[in-house]
Amino acid sequence: MIKIEKPGTIQNERPLIEFRGVSKTYPSGNTHALEDVNIRIFPGEFVFVVGASGAGKSTFLKLIMREEKANSGEIYANGYKLTTLPRKKVPLYRRTMGIVFQDFRLIPNMDVFDNVAFAMHVVGADKSAIRREVPKVLNLVGLQHRARALPHQLSGGEQQRVGLARALVNRPKIIVADEPTGNVDPNMSYEIVELLDRINRAGTTILMVTHEHNLVRDFHHRVIMLENGRIVADNAEGI
Repeated sequence: MIKIEKPGTIQNERPLIEFRGVSKTYPSGNTHALEDVNIRIFPGEFVFVVGASGAGKSTFLKLIMREEKANSGEIYANGYKLTTLPRKKVPLYRRTMGIVFQDFRLIPNMDVFDNVAFAMHVVGADKSAIRREVPKVLNLVGLQHRARALPHQLSGGEQQRVGLARALVNRPKIIVADEPTGNVDPNMSYEIVELLDRINRAGTTILMVTHEHNLVRDFHHRVIMLENGRIVADNAEGI
């Protein structure tokens, strides 16, 4: 099983992600997608971000992934100041995190092993490291027996576990999961979050955006609720 170094206590760490008075509007309208958002996410946390459609969840993630820039305020993530980060350094920054998408985004003509290995090729890992690490992470997500299957041969839940393995294989400090249960059935939704929970207990910080409140209630983690671009609740005990 892949081993992830356990960080120190949250109180003794600097934030992995910090928003300071962040606001974002788009050219198409005057409505704030985010307005005066202040958030600190620390190493070792598991944080759910919830809210209705249009609450600002997608914008929040786009700012963290540096797909968009804030109109005002400051954003820090994994040691980078995102509000002044040059475009040419964005790919290097994104390699410090693992990203799990709702729509899986697997490469259709690559098998499971190679889809996960591709994430290591991107960061320049050598072949021996790939041969060593990919089987470990596939074992962690329960797909070691499907290593040579193509994406179309997998169920939705299996495809999402490949996506999770790909996000984890480079041992990021944080995994950002964007509605990772949106395209799987309810039973598999629980299994995906249970797997994220296990990864978190091993030391990786998890930031998960979701609309599934029933699922969130089963896992007692911090919950940040967005409404009309503002934080209306930040509950360390869940919802």
